[in-house]
Amino acid sequence: MTSAHDSAAPDIVIFGGAGDLSFRKLLPALYMAHLHSRLEDGVRIIAVGRQPWSRQQYLDFIDARSPGFIEPQAMETGAWRRFLARLQYVTVDVTEGRSYQALADLKLSGHQRLFYLATAPALFTSICAHLHAAGLVDANSRVVLEKPLGTDLASAQAINTEVARYFREDQIYRIDHYLGKETVQNLMVLRFGNAIFEPLWRAPFIKSVQITVAETVGVGSRAGFYDGAGALRDMVQNHLLQLLCIVAMEPPVSLDADDVRDEKLKVLRSLRKMDLAAIRRDTVRGQYGAGVADGQSVRGYLQEDGVPAGSQTETFVALRAHIDNARWANVPFFLRTGKRMAKRHSEIIIEFAEQPFSIFGTGPNHQPNRLIITLQPEESIHLGMMVKEPGSGMNLHPVKLELDLQSSSDKRRAEAYERLLIDVMKGRLTHFMRRDELEAAWRWVEPILRGWQALDDKPRSYPAGSWGPATASALMAREDLTWFEES
Repeated sequence: MTSAHDSAAPDIVIFGGAGDLSFRKLLPALYMAHLHSRLEDGVRIIAVGRQPWSRQQYLDFIDARSPGFIEPQAMETGAWRRFLARLQYVTVDVTEGRSYQALADLKLSGHQRLFYLATAPALFTSICAHLHAAGLVDANSRVVLEKPLGTDLASAQAINTEVARYFREDQIYRIDHYLGKETVQNLMVLRFGNAIFEPLWRAPFIKSVQITVAETVGVGSRAGFYDGAGALRDMVQNHLLQLLCIVAMEPPVSLDADDVRDEKLKVLRSLRKMDLAAIRRDTVRGQYGAGVADGQSVRGYLQEDGVPAGSQTETFVALRAHIDNARWANVPFFLRTGKRMAKRHSEIIIEFAEQPFSIFGTGPNHQPNRLIITLQPEESIHLGMMVKEPGSGMNLHPVKLELDLQSSSDKRRAEAYERLLIDVMKGRLTHFMRRDELEAAWRWVEPILRGWQALDDKPRSYPAGSWGPATASALMAREDLTWFEES
Protein backbone atom coordinates (compact mmCIF):
# COMPACT_ATOMS: atom_id res chain seq x y z
CA MET A 1 0.00 0.00 0.00
CA THR A 2 1.36 3.43 -0.93
CA SER A 3 1.37 6.13 1.74
CA ALA A 4 -0.38 9.41 1.02
CA HIS A 5 2.00 12.04 -0.31
CA ASP A 6 2.42 15.27 1.62
CA SER A 7 3.52 17.97 -0.86
CA ALA A 8 5.16 19.87 2.02
CA ALA A 9 7.52 16.94 2.67
CA PRO A 10 10.71 16.42 0.64
CA ASP A 11 10.93 13.97 -2.23
CA ILE A 12 14.16 11.98 -2.63
CA VAL A 13 14.68 10.89 -6.23
CA ILE A 14 17.45 8.32 -6.75
CA PHE A 15 18.70 7.84 -10.30
CA GLY A 16 20.23 4.38 -10.46
CA GLY A 17 17.68 3.24 -7.91
CA ALA A 18 18.26 -0.45 -8.64
CA GLY A 19 22.06 -0.22 -8.70
CA ASP A 20 24.55 -1.59 -6.18
CA LEU A 21 25.06 1.76 -4.46
CA SER A 22 21.33 2.16 -3.93
CA PHE A 23 20.49 -1.23 -2.46
CA ARG A 24 23.78 -1.61 -0.54
CA LYS A 25 24.20 1.90 0.88
CA LEU A 26 21.55 4.51 0.10
CA LEU A 27 18.37 2.62 0.94
CA PRO A 28 19.83 1.00 4.10
CA ALA A 29 20.96 4.48 5.19
CA LEU A 30 17.52 5.95 4.54
CA TYR A 31 15.91 3.03 6.37
CA MET A 32 18.05 3.79 9.43
CA ALA A 33 16.99 7.44 9.23
CA HIS A 34 13.37 6.28 8.99
CA LEU A 35 13.78 3.85 11.90
CA HIS A 36 15.12 6.61 14.14
CA SER A 37 12.50 9.19 13.11
CA ARG A 38 14.91 11.33 11.10
CA LEU A 39 12.68 11.27 7.99
CA GLU A 40 9.58 13.41 8.02
CA ASP A 41 6.20 11.79 7.58
CA GLY A 42 5.28 12.02 3.92
CA VAL A 43 8.83 11.84 2.55
CA ARG A 44 8.80 9.78 -0.63
CA ILE A 45 11.78 7.90 -1.99
CA ILE A 46 11.43 7.62 -5.74
CA ALA A 47 13.76 5.17 -7.45
CA VAL A 48 14.47 5.81 -11.11
CA GLY A 49 15.69 2.92 -13.23
CA ARG A 50 15.71 1.65 -16.77
CA GLN A 51 14.14 -1.72 -15.93
CA PRO A 52 10.47 -1.88 -17.02
CA TRP A 53 9.30 -2.87 -13.54
CA SER A 54 6.11 -2.28 -11.65
CA ARG A 55 6.37 -0.75 -8.19
CA GLN A 56 5.78 -4.17 -6.63
CA GLN A 57 8.56 -5.74 -8.67
CA TYR A 58 10.93 -3.06 -7.43
CA LEU A 59 9.85 -3.54 -3.81
CA ASP A 60 10.43 -7.27 -4.16
CA PHE A 61 13.91 -6.58 -5.56
CA ILE A 62 14.81 -4.29 -2.66
CA ASP A 63 13.19 -6.53 -0.06
CA ALA A 64 15.41 -9.39 -1.24
CA ARG A 65 18.67 -7.41 -1.21
CA SER A 66 18.88 -4.40 1.10
CA PRO A 67 18.17 -6.17 4.44
CA GLY A 68 21.49 -8.00 4.05
CA PHE A 69 23.26 -4.63 4.33
CA ILE A 70 21.45 -3.55 7.50
CA GLU A 71 22.61 -4.53 10.98
CA PRO A 72 20.42 -7.48 12.07
CA GLN A 73 19.46 -5.81 15.35
CA ALA A 74 18.07 -2.85 13.38
CA MET A 75 15.78 -4.92 11.18
CA GLU A 76 12.28 -4.54 12.57
CA THR A 77 9.60 -6.05 10.39
CA GLY A 78 7.05 -3.34 11.04
CA ALA A 79 9.50 -0.50 10.52
CA TRP A 80 10.83 -2.10 7.32
CA ARG A 81 7.32 -2.47 5.90
CA ARG A 82 6.54 1.16 6.71
CA PHE A 83 9.80 2.16 5.05
CA LEU A 84 8.95 0.19 1.91
CA ALA A 85 5.65 2.06 1.80
CA ARG A 86 7.65 5.24 1.15
CA LEU A 87 9.22 3.78 -2.01
CA GLN A 88 8.03 4.49 -5.51
CA TYR A 89 9.54 3.29 -8.77
CA VAL A 90 9.52 4.90 -12.18
CA THR A 91 11.04 3.65 -15.42
CA VAL A 92 13.07 6.36 -17.19
CA ASP A 93 15.56 6.24 -20.03
CA VAL A 94 17.80 8.97 -18.61
CA THR A 95 19.15 9.87 -22.06
CA GLU A 96 15.68 10.42 -23.53
CA GLY A 97 13.92 13.68 -22.64
CA ARG A 98 10.37 12.42 -23.26
CA SER A 99 10.96 9.64 -20.75
CA TYR A 100 11.06 12.18 -17.88
CA GLN A 101 7.32 12.75 -18.18
CA ALA A 102 6.83 9.59 -16.09
CA LEU A 103 8.75 11.31 -13.29
CA ALA A 104 6.86 14.57 -13.73
CA ASP A 105 3.58 12.66 -13.42
CA LEU A 106 4.46 11.84 -9.80
CA LYS A 107 3.92 15.53 -8.90
CA LEU A 108 7.20 16.09 -7.05
CA SER A 109 7.22 18.01 -3.80
CA GLY A 110 7.06 21.76 -4.00
CA HIS A 111 8.91 21.97 -0.68
CA GLN A 112 12.15 20.20 -1.54
CA ARG A 113 13.34 17.93 -4.33
CA LEU A 114 16.53 15.99 -3.70
CA PHE A 115 17.99 14.36 -6.81
CA TYR A 116 20.65 11.76 -6.05
CA LEU A 117 22.64 10.77 -9.15
CA ALA A 118 23.89 7.27 -8.30
CA THR A 119 24.83 6.68 -11.93
CA ALA A 120 27.94 6.80 -14.08
CA PRO A 121 29.32 10.38 -14.02
CA ALA A 122 29.03 10.48 -17.83
CA LEU A 123 25.24 10.68 -17.35
CA PHE A 124 25.22 13.59 -14.89
CA THR A 125 24.96 16.38 -17.45
CA SER A 126 22.27 14.63 -19.49
CA ILE A 127 20.16 13.95 -16.39
CA CYS A 128 20.40 17.54 -15.16
CA ALA A 129 19.55 18.96 -18.58
CA HIS A 130 16.50 16.70 -18.97
CA LEU A 131 15.30 17.41 -15.41
CA HIS A 132 15.43 21.11 -16.19
CA ALA A 133 13.73 20.73 -19.54
CA ALA A 134 10.93 18.77 -17.86
CA GLY A 135 10.39 21.61 -15.37
CA LEU A 136 11.50 19.48 -12.43
CA VAL A 137 14.26 21.77 -11.16
CA ASP A 138 13.25 24.69 -8.97
CA ALA A 139 14.87 27.01 -6.42
CA ASN A 140 14.42 24.41 -3.66
CA SER A 141 15.94 21.51 -5.59
CA ARG A 142 19.23 19.91 -4.57
CA VAL A 143 21.41 17.52 -6.54
CA VAL A 144 23.90 15.01 -5.13
CA LEU A 145 26.77 13.99 -7.42
CA GLU A 146 28.60 10.73 -6.70
CA LYS A 147 32.35 10.41 -7.20
CA PRO A 148 34.48 10.18 -9.21
CA LEU A 149 33.44 13.42 -10.86
CA GLY A 150 35.17 13.19 -14.21
CA THR A 151 38.29 11.35 -15.32
CA ASP A 152 40.57 14.38 -15.48
CA LEU A 153 40.46 18.13 -14.94
CA ALA A 154 38.84 18.94 -18.28
CA SER A 155 36.03 16.41 -17.87
CA ALA A 156 35.42 17.50 -14.26
CA GLN A 157 35.22 21.14 -15.38
CA ALA A 158 32.84 20.21 -18.19
CA ILE A 159 30.51 18.38 -15.78
CA ASN A 160 30.65 21.22 -13.25
CA THR A 161 29.93 23.83 -15.91
CA GLU A 162 26.97 21.92 -17.33
CA VAL A 163 25.43 21.12 -13.93
CA ALA A 164 25.86 24.80 -12.94
CA ARG A 165 23.57 25.77 -15.83
CA TYR A 166 20.65 24.25 -13.90
CA PHE A 167 21.69 24.28 -10.22
CA ARG A 168 23.33 27.00 -8.14
CA GLU A 169 26.56 26.06 -6.35
CA ASP A 170 24.70 25.98 -3.03
CA GLN A 171 22.30 23.40 -4.53
CA ILE A 172 25.12 21.02 -5.57
CA TYR A 173 26.34 18.38 -3.12
CA ARG A 174 29.47 16.57 -4.36
CA ILE A 175 29.55 13.63 -2.01
CA ASP A 176 32.53 11.78 -0.58
CA HIS A 177 31.23 9.32 2.00
CA TYR A 178 34.52 9.41 3.92
CA LEU A 179 33.56 12.92 5.02
CA GLY A 180 30.47 11.45 6.69
CA LYS A 181 32.44 9.14 8.97
CA GLU A 182 32.19 10.00 12.65
CA THR A 183 35.95 9.80 13.21
CA VAL A 184 36.73 12.03 10.23
CA GLN A 185 34.37 14.69 11.54
CA ASN A 186 35.79 14.15 15.02
CA LEU A 187 39.26 14.93 13.67
CA MET A 188 38.36 18.63 13.43
CA VAL A 189 37.23 18.61 17.06
CA LEU A 190 40.35 16.72 18.10
CA ARG A 191 42.53 19.31 16.40
CA PHE A 192 40.73 22.58 17.05
CA GLY A 193 38.83 21.79 20.25
CA ASN A 194 41.77 20.60 22.34
CA ALA A 195 44.60 22.89 23.37
CA ILE A 196 46.92 19.92 23.90
CA PHE A 197 47.22 19.11 20.18
CA GLU A 198 47.07 22.32 18.15
CA PRO A 199 50.46 23.75 19.27
CA LEU A 200 52.15 20.49 18.25
CA TRP A 201 50.24 20.00 14.99
CA ARG A 202 52.99 21.32 12.73
CA ALA A 203 56.63 21.11 11.78
CA PRO A 204 59.04 20.49 13.44
CA PHE A 205 56.98 18.58 16.04
CA ILE A 206 55.48 16.15 13.51
CA LYS A 207 57.93 13.96 11.60
CA SER A 208 55.55 12.40 9.07
CA VAL A 209 51.91 11.66 8.27
CA GLN A 210 50.61 8.40 6.80
CA ILE A 211 47.15 7.94 5.30
CA THR A 212 46.17 4.41 4.30
CA VAL A 213 42.91 3.16 2.80
CA ALA A 214 43.34 -0.58 2.25
CA GLU A 215 40.74 -3.01 0.90
CA THR A 216 40.78 -6.80 0.85
CA VAL A 217 38.20 -6.99 -1.96
CA GLY A 218 39.14 -7.14 -5.61
CA VAL A 219 37.56 -5.29 -8.49
CA GLY A 220 34.48 -7.54 -8.34
CA SER A 221 31.70 -6.56 -10.72
CA ARG A 222 33.10 -3.05 -11.25
CA ALA A 223 35.72 -4.02 -13.85
CA GLY A 224 34.03 -2.03 -16.60
CA PHE A 225 34.25 1.16 -14.57
CA TYR A 226 37.42 0.44 -12.64
CA ASP A 227 39.69 -0.40 -15.55
CA GLY A 228 39.06 3.04 -17.01
CA ALA A 229 39.74 4.73 -13.68
CA GLY A 230 42.34 2.99 -11.52
CA ALA A 231 43.27 3.61 -7.91
CA LEU A 232 44.61 7.14 -8.38
CA ARG A 233 41.34 8.43 -9.86
CA ASP A 234 39.05 6.18 -7.82
CA MET A 235 40.58 6.73 -4.37
CA VAL A 236 43.45 9.23 -4.17
CA GLN A 237 41.84 12.12 -6.03
CA ASN A 238 38.91 12.17 -3.61
CA HIS A 239 39.05 10.06 -0.42
CA LEU A 240 42.75 10.35 0.40
CA LEU A 241 43.14 13.99 -0.57
CA GLN A 242 40.08 14.89 1.48
CA LEU A 243 41.58 13.17 4.52
CA LEU A 244 44.88 14.96 3.88
CA CYS A 245 43.04 18.30 3.77
CA ILE A 246 41.39 17.75 7.15
CA VAL A 247 44.69 16.70 8.73
CA ALA A 248 46.62 19.62 7.26
CA MET A 249 44.17 22.56 7.11
CA GLU A 250 44.52 25.72 9.17
CA PRO A 251 41.80 26.50 11.75
CA PRO A 252 38.80 27.94 9.89
CA VAL A 253 37.35 31.20 11.20
CA SER A 254 34.03 29.42 11.80
CA LEU A 255 32.21 26.17 11.07
CA ASP A 256 30.41 27.81 8.15
CA ALA A 257 30.66 25.54 5.11
CA ASP A 258 32.63 28.00 2.99
CA ASP A 259 35.02 28.89 5.81
CA VAL A 260 35.90 25.20 6.25
CA ARG A 261 36.16 24.57 2.53
CA ASP A 262 38.30 27.69 2.03
CA GLU A 263 40.93 26.17 4.32
CA LYS A 264 40.81 22.80 2.58
CA LEU A 265 41.26 24.56 -0.76
CA LYS A 266 44.40 26.30 0.55
CA VAL A 267 45.91 22.90 1.38
CA LEU A 268 45.21 21.56 -2.11
CA ARG A 269 46.74 24.65 -3.67
CA SER A 270 49.81 24.25 -1.43
CA LEU A 271 50.52 20.67 -2.53
CA ARG A 272 53.86 20.60 -4.30
CA LYS A 273 53.38 19.77 -7.97
CA MET A 274 55.28 16.71 -9.17
CA ASP A 275 57.58 16.82 -12.20
CA LEU A 276 58.74 13.67 -13.98
CA ALA A 277 61.68 13.20 -11.62
CA ALA A 278 59.40 13.43 -8.58
CA ILE A 279 56.85 11.08 -10.14
CA ARG A 280 59.56 8.49 -10.81
CA ARG A 281 60.97 8.87 -7.28
CA ASP A 282 57.89 9.43 -5.13
CA THR A 283 55.06 7.34 -6.64
CA VAL A 284 54.46 3.61 -6.82
CA ARG A 285 51.88 1.87 -9.00
CA GLY A 286 50.83 -1.71 -8.38
CA GLN A 287 48.44 -4.33 -9.71
CA TYR A 288 47.37 -7.35 -7.70
CA GLY A 289 48.16 -10.85 -8.89
CA ALA A 290 46.82 -14.17 -7.67
CA GLY A 291 47.15 -14.87 -3.96
CA VAL A 292 45.23 -15.47 -0.76
CA ALA A 293 42.77 -12.88 0.60
CA ASP A 294 40.56 -13.38 3.65
CA GLY A 295 41.75 -16.99 3.76
CA GLN A 296 40.60 -17.75 0.20
CA SER A 297 42.63 -18.27 -2.95
CA VAL A 298 41.81 -15.45 -5.37
CA ARG A 299 42.77 -14.68 -8.93
CA GLY A 300 44.79 -11.74 -10.13
CA TYR A 301 43.40 -8.53 -11.61
CA LEU A 302 44.13 -9.61 -15.19
CA GLN A 303 42.05 -12.76 -14.66
CA GLU A 304 39.02 -10.87 -13.32
CA ASP A 305 35.86 -10.89 -15.45
CA GLY A 306 35.69 -7.86 -17.70
CA VAL A 307 39.34 -6.80 -17.37
CA PRO A 308 41.01 -6.42 -20.79
CA ALA A 309 44.02 -8.61 -21.52
CA GLY A 310 47.28 -6.87 -20.69
CA SER A 311 45.57 -4.01 -18.80
CA GLN A 312 48.00 -1.53 -17.23
CA THR A 313 45.44 -0.13 -14.77
CA GLU A 314 46.79 0.26 -11.26
CA THR A 315 44.95 -1.27 -8.30
CA PHE A 316 47.48 0.12 -5.81
CA VAL A 317 49.08 3.54 -5.35
CA ALA A 318 51.59 4.77 -2.81
CA LEU A 319 53.08 8.23 -2.97
CA ARG A 320 54.92 10.86 -1.01
CA ALA A 321 53.47 14.38 -1.02
CA HIS A 322 54.67 17.68 0.40
CA ILE A 323 52.66 20.73 1.45
CA ASP A 324 54.59 23.90 0.81
CA ASN A 325 53.54 26.17 3.65
CA ALA A 326 54.95 27.18 7.04
CA ARG A 327 53.01 24.65 9.08
CA TRP A 328 54.13 21.61 7.09
CA ALA A 329 57.55 22.57 5.75
CA ASN A 330 59.64 19.41 5.15
CA VAL A 331 57.01 17.06 6.64
CA PRO A 332 56.34 14.18 4.20
CA PHE A 333 52.78 12.94 3.73
CA PHE A 334 52.59 9.30 2.62
CA LEU A 335 49.37 8.21 0.92
CA ARG A 336 48.57 4.58 0.14
CA THR A 337 45.55 2.73 -1.16
CA GLY A 338 45.00 -0.64 -2.78
CA LYS A 339 42.73 -3.58 -3.46
CA ARG A 340 43.38 -7.17 -2.34
CA MET A 341 45.60 -6.04 0.49
CA ALA A 342 46.48 -7.89 3.70
CA LYS A 343 43.59 -6.44 5.70
CA ARG A 344 40.79 -3.95 5.37
CA HIS A 345 41.57 -0.80 7.25
CA SER A 346 41.69 2.95 6.89
CA GLU A 347 44.04 4.82 9.18
CA ILE A 348 45.72 8.17 9.65
CA ILE A 349 49.05 7.98 11.48
CA ILE A 350 50.55 11.16 12.90
CA GLU A 351 54.15 10.36 13.85
CA PHE A 352 55.68 12.92 16.19
CA ALA A 353 59.33 13.87 16.01
CA GLU A 354 61.81 12.42 18.49
CA GLN A 355 63.18 14.54 21.30
CA PRO A 356 66.49 16.24 20.43
CA PHE A 357 68.10 14.27 23.28
CA SER A 358 66.74 11.41 25.40
CA ILE A 359 68.25 10.34 28.70
CA PHE A 360 66.75 6.87 28.07
CA GLY A 361 68.51 6.24 24.78
CA THR A 362 66.83 4.12 22.10
CA GLY A 363 66.27 0.62 23.42
CA PRO A 364 64.79 -2.29 21.43
CA ASN A 365 61.26 -1.46 22.60
CA HIS A 366 61.49 2.22 21.83
CA GLN A 367 58.77 3.60 19.55
CA PRO A 368 58.00 7.18 18.52
CA ASN A 369 54.86 8.86 19.80
CA ARG A 370 52.09 8.24 17.29
CA LEU A 371 48.49 9.40 17.08
CA ILE A 372 46.61 6.55 15.38
CA ILE A 373 43.22 7.51 13.96
CA THR A 374 41.37 4.43 12.69
CA LEU A 375 38.40 5.01 10.37
CA GLN A 376 37.52 1.42 9.52
CA PRO A 377 36.67 -1.34 10.20
CA GLU A 378 36.23 0.11 13.72
CA GLU A 379 36.50 3.79 14.54
CA SER A 380 39.02 4.63 17.26
CA ILE A 381 41.77 7.03 18.29
CA HIS A 382 44.96 5.90 20.09
CA LEU A 383 47.99 7.82 21.29
CA GLY A 384 51.15 5.70 21.44
CA MET A 385 53.43 6.58 24.33
CA MET A 386 56.39 5.13 26.22
CA VAL A 387 56.14 4.16 29.91
CA LYS A 388 58.38 2.41 32.40
CA GLU A 389 58.25 -1.37 32.63
CA PRO A 390 57.31 -2.61 36.11
CA GLY A 391 60.22 -3.65 38.28
CA SER A 392 63.68 -2.31 38.90
CA GLY A 393 65.52 -0.32 36.32
CA MET A 394 64.25 2.23 33.82
CA ASN A 395 63.37 0.02 30.88
CA LEU A 396 60.69 1.47 28.62
CA HIS A 397 57.88 -0.18 26.74
CA PRO A 398 55.10 1.20 24.50
CA VAL A 399 51.47 1.61 25.56
CA LYS A 400 48.40 3.16 23.99
CA LEU A 401 46.11 5.76 25.47
CA GLU A 402 42.77 4.89 23.91
CA LEU A 403 39.80 7.06 23.20
CA ASP A 404 36.93 4.60 23.01
CA LEU A 405 34.52 6.39 20.71
CA GLN A 406 31.95 3.61 21.00
CA SER A 407 31.52 4.02 24.76
CA SER A 408 32.25 7.74 25.01
CA SER A 409 28.58 8.52 24.33
CA ASP A 410 25.34 6.58 24.54
CA LYS A 411 24.04 8.33 21.43
CA ARG A 412 23.63 6.25 18.31
CA ARG A 413 26.42 6.59 15.75
CA ALA A 414 24.91 7.04 12.31
CA GLU A 415 26.62 5.48 9.29
CA ALA A 416 28.31 7.88 6.83
CA TYR A 417 25.68 7.86 4.09
CA GLU A 418 22.85 8.37 6.58
CA ARG A 419 24.62 11.35 8.11
CA LEU A 420 25.36 12.92 4.73
CA LEU A 421 21.85 12.37 3.36
CA ILE A 422 20.42 14.13 6.41
CA ASP A 423 22.92 16.95 5.82
CA VAL A 424 21.62 17.34 2.26
CA MET A 425 18.02 17.55 3.47
CA LYS A 426 19.01 20.14 6.06
CA GLY A 427 21.07 22.15 3.57
CA ARG A 428 24.42 21.63 5.33
CA LEU A 429 27.27 21.83 2.81
CA THR A 430 30.29 21.61 5.14
CA HIS A 431 31.05 17.95 4.42
CA PHE A 432 30.65 18.20 0.65
CA MET A 433 33.19 19.37 -1.92
CA ARG A 434 32.96 22.76 -3.52
CA ARG A 435 33.70 23.13 -7.23
CA ASP A 436 37.03 24.92 -6.83
CA GLU A 437 38.12 22.33 -4.25
CA LEU A 438 37.36 19.43 -6.59
CA GLU A 439 39.14 21.06 -9.50
CA ALA A 440 42.20 21.87 -7.36
CA ALA A 441 42.46 18.17 -6.49
CA TRP A 442 42.39 17.28 -10.17
CA ARG A 443 45.09 19.88 -10.91
CA TRP A 444 47.42 18.05 -8.54
CA VAL A 445 46.52 14.51 -9.62
CA GLU A 446 46.45 15.01 -13.38
CA PRO A 447 50.23 15.59 -13.84
CA ILE A 448 50.85 12.25 -12.08
CA LEU A 449 48.57 10.47 -14.56
CA ARG A 450 50.34 12.14 -17.47
CA GLY A 451 53.74 11.47 -15.94
CA TRP A 452 53.07 7.75 -15.64
CA GLN A 453 52.14 7.73 -19.30
CA ALA A 454 55.22 9.70 -20.34
CA LEU A 455 57.48 7.44 -18.27
CA ASP A 456 55.71 4.29 -19.50
CA ASP A 457 55.42 3.40 -15.81
CA LYS A 458 53.83 -0.03 -15.72
CA PRO A 459 52.23 -1.20 -12.46
CA ARG A 460 54.34 -3.56 -10.37
CA SER A 461 52.71 -6.86 -9.50
CA TYR A 462 51.96 -7.73 -5.89
CA PRO A 463 50.33 -10.90 -4.54
CA ALA A 464 46.77 -10.61 -3.31
CA GLY A 465 46.76 -10.59 0.49
CA SER A 466 50.00 -8.61 0.78
CA TRP A 467 50.73 -4.95 1.53
CA GLY A 468 51.52 -4.09 -2.07
CA PRO A 469 54.76 -3.92 -4.08
CA ALA A 470 58.08 -3.92 -2.22
CA THR A 471 58.85 -0.53 -3.74
CA ALA A 472 56.14 0.98 -1.53
CA SER A 473 58.22 0.03 1.52
CA ALA A 474 61.32 1.46 -0.14
CA LEU A 475 59.46 4.76 -0.54
CA MET A 476 59.25 4.98 3.26
CA ALA A 477 62.70 3.53 3.95
CA ARG A 478 64.35 6.50 2.23
CA GLU A 479 62.98 8.62 5.09
CA ASP A 480 64.04 6.03 7.71
CA LEU A 481 60.33 5.23 8.19
CA THR A 482 58.06 2.22 7.77
CA TRP A 483 54.38 1.83 7.07
CA PHE A 484 52.73 1.55 10.44
CA GLU A 485 51.47 -2.03 10.29
CA GLU A 486 54.91 -3.22 9.15
CA SER A 487 56.73 -1.71 12.14
